[in-house]
Amino acid sequence: MSDAILVALITSAVTVLGVILSNSKTSAVTSNEIKHLTEAVNKHNNFAQRMPVVEVQIGDLLKRVDALERR
Repeated sequence: MSDAILVALITSAVTVLGVILSNSKTSAVTSNEIKHLTEAVNKHNNFAQRMPVVEVQIGDLLKRVDALERR
């Protein structure tokens, strides 16, 4: 084999290895970010489910306060 072909093969192999390593790191970072975003969405969903209950409780408390003030 000529020197040019050998250099091209080595360069190609190193490039492919670099791309594979880079993609695996990017994939790990993306996976981690998705995990954190999923946790944030779950917290928000729990908050959104509890708010109507809190609104009803506040309404009941306001009625009780009004009744006590009328006495």
